[in-house]
Amino acid sequence: MTQPRGPAPRSGAQSAESSPAISGSLAGAVDLSGLKQRAEAASQQQSGGGQAAGPPSAGAVIDVTEQSFQTDVVERSMQQLVVVDLWAEWCGPCKQLGPLLDKLAQESNGAWVLAKVDVDANPRIAQLFGAQSIPTVVAIAGGQPVDAFSGALPEPEIRKWLDSLLDALRDKLPGIQAAEQGEQEEAPVEEPEDPRFTEAEAAFERGDFAEAEAAYQRILDEEPANEEAKAAMNQVRFAARTDSLDPAVIATSDADPADATAAMSAADVEVARQQPEQAFARLIAAIRVNAGDDKDQLRNHLVELFELFDPADERVMKARRDLASALF
Repeated sequence: MTQPRGPAPRSGAQSAESSPAISGSLAGAVDLSGLKQRAEAASQQQSGGGQAAGPPSAGAVIDVTEQSFQTDVVERSMQQLVVVDLWAEWCGPCKQLGPLLDKLAQESNGAWVLAKVDVDANPRIAQLFGAQSIPTVVAIAGGQPVDAFSGALPEPEIRKWLDSLLDALRDKLPGIQAAEQGEQEEAPVEEPEDPRFTEAEAAFERGDFAEAEAAYQRILDEEPANEEAKAAMNQVRFAARTDSLDPAVIATSDADPADATAAMSAADVEVARQQPEQAFARLIAAIRVNAGDDKDQLRNHLVELFELFDPADERVMKARRDLASALF
């Protein structure tokens, strides 16, 4: 599930919870041996009964079929993490997610490999994983699924997901350590931290939101187009606004949905609790029954909350459509 960016303004990364909870049902529940047997049988038929499996395909991104699944996914996963991308040509979100996964796989220096599966051409693989929708992405290690998500998640959230997998599997899959050691040897010298951001982050971490906001404002005064500072400023202002809110305001707003002030405060609490859908719905409902300045304030508050999330977040896009319907 995508969550608001932050709270550490510098990184710009979203604090992300695992997406749809198919991972729990996958781990230990998917038996890859059936697909292995079908792949071996099909390959033996093609080769006249000979041994079919060849060496694993090379590269950070590989196209996998039912026949190559055993070699390219199951056997390879004994050494390195394999991330299976279930996609189809007609799938719109797949076209958004696919290039992003390709890029991340190329950047991994071999710590993991992306195995792309066209579900139209290889339906048995999708059936094997019980994929209810696409895109679905499944992590394979040691010959078994270990985690998964579905939908086109934003880059920061996918990076966090991959990092957590690599951390958990580093001591179990030798390919991860080998890739990271090679990357360290070739890594260029990192540029020093920008002291302006360091100052702002330090203020944020000690809870001095006023000083953090002032520090980011100084950056924006010098560089009005600095997107990193803009995103961080949004996070700081939201943190300052919600720091002293009483969660009881949710009950107050529930009792009087037309109370614009209560609705805005309650929505802030819900976003802070990682419940953005409820927050968006609350504000849109209040917009529908208010007019004048209250309606404008509610709309502006909702737009500010949108800015805490990736613009491609499906919940944000839905809420924007609902907002347009409420306004017009």
